[in-house]
Amino acid sequence: MAQTPELRKQTKGKGIAEIAGIPLMADTVDNWSQIQTFKAKPDDLLICTYPKSGTTWIQEIVDMIEQNGDVEKCQRALIQHRHPFIEWARPPQPSGVDKANEMPAPRTLKTHLPTQLLPPSFWTSNCKFIYVARNAKDCMVSYYHFYRMSQLLPDPRTWDEYFEFFINGKVNWGSWFDHVRGWWEIRDRHQILFLFYEDMKRDPKHEIRKVMQFMGKNLDETVLDKIVQETSFEKMKENPMTNRSTVPKSILDQSISSFMRKGTVGDWKNHFTVAQNERFDEIYRQKMKGTSINFCMEL
Repeated sequence: MAQTPELRKQTKGKGIAEIAGIPLMADTVDNWSQIQTFKAKPDDLLICTYPKSGTTWIQEIVDMIEQNGDVEKCQRALIQHRHPFIEWARPPQPSGVDKANEMPAPRTLKTHLPTQLLPPSFWTSNCKFIYVARNAKDCMVSYYHFYRMSQLLPDPRTWDEYFEFFINGKVNWGSWFDHVRGWWEIRDRHQILFLFYEDMKRDPKHEIRKVMQFMGKNLDETVLDKIVQETSFEKMKENPMTNRSTVPKSILDQSISSFMRKGTVGDWKNHFTVAQNERFDEIYRQKMKGTSINFCMEL
């Protein structure tokens, strides 16, 4: 008997488990010992983000810099195959760790893990990290639409119900507050370039130059301008190598919401009620108390 859409929505993505109180894909949790014993190398570059904070964007920027602005080289493979996703596991496919282990150095890798769950070898091997943070309200909205279209995640239910899940850290990869705070607080202890999504929207060239310098590259202005152009939201939304259009509908149903949806700053105002906004601001004050981090909520 064919499942009705309603039933599928209720039964999709049951595979969530926890590690140290952080919800993760059950396959990731099953593969935890392989992830934790992963051997990082000193010349690794790890792209770190909370989900829906501009991960694909920074990946494409890093790859364009790595390839000296050569668009054709960046078309060599889908973005998700260019940078192994450390905690990804979905048997019988090779895991993120398997893919990383097969990759020649220097490697660019990706993770959504909070600092406390990162494989320890990343800290001891003195590799470089790029962390991108996005304001919590836009991040929450973007993640909601991703939850709606992802067939591997549970149904987020209504916006009001999902709002509660998010503020309580009951979403995959845990609390936005803990994640961002955790990375912010160690940014000076390791080789971490800490970027803000909103700064990247406001002045992409300035932020891309920072990434280039951090990577130890020296590209001229015309190449930088080309990278700005090629990594614009509009360009990437149309690019099959970055827009996830090749991912089967059984995994990402882009008829529900596109993977690259809006890429704007301030879309939260179309979702939050006045009461939710006031409540969120109060929770934010409590959870981020004592931290010097500052976010821009609209451009």
